[in-house]
Amino acid sequence: MTTDTAPLVELDDVSKYYGNIRALEGVSLEVRAGEITCVLGDNGAGKSTLIKIVAGLHRHDAGTFRIEGEEVALANPRDALDRGIATVYQDLAVVPLMPVWRNFFLGSEPTKGKGPLRRLDVDLMRATTREALLRMGIDLRDVDQPIGTLSGGERQCVAIARAVHFGARVLVLDEPTAALGVKQSGVVLKYVAAARDQGLGVVLITHNPHHAYLVGDRFVLLKRGTMAASHTKGEVTLDELTRQMAGGSELDDLRHELERPAAS
Repeated sequence: MTTDTAPLVELDDVSKYYGNIRALEGVSLEVRAGEITCVLGDNGAGKSTLIKIVAGLHRHDAGTFRIEGEEVALANPRDALDRGIATVYQDLAVVPLMPVWRNFFLGSEPTKGKGPLRRLDVDLMRATTREALLRMGIDLRDVDQPIGTLSGGERQCVAIARAVHFGARVLVLDEPTAALGVKQSGVVLKYVAAARDQGLGVVLITHNPHHAYLVGDRFVLLKRGTMAASHTKGEVTLDELTRQMAGGSELDDLRHELERPAAS
């Protein structure tokens, strides 16, 4: 879905160095409203560094970072949030023993009353959490249950709904299906697609080309901190994406090395 409007987020030839270590070099991508951009790569490919730049944790050292056409250098994660970029990390920042509604509003709790009578507006938080989850199609049994009793997939879905509710325009998801089984992964991908359908631009970080191809519109492959490939959905098949992710020609070379020698 290509439009004439500026991408919500655009990285152009971005690099990041830690001393003499090249963590990221010459990486470009764009994130548009109502689209999912998938960033694929193995461990050490540079995915975490890319997340930290977009989330405002680290500043890039070279290249250009634009938000809605404006060149930026984010100062911190709050700066990113204020500009509509919400990041959901793989290890979800939740308090397991607190109820779902309390985790939903963690750090942004509404209050009622004044002075010494000021207190948390628990009824509002419960009702808002329930409504926000239902808008995303998430029907939890009880928002009063501790969030630690939810499955990994359900917790990911609550985090996605929270970001949407609090006004995110760009949603960055760090390996949301990495520790999940097939069924739970499917549930999470369903809500990733729901966020896209609500007009958000989504960045999906993953090492699973099958999950990426199910929902992705654009694909960026990272390898050792550099771009190995960049495609739109219409330019690449799942088989080719999987082959590139697996190493492509390197895998072919390995296959030849591992072949059993012909019997004499």
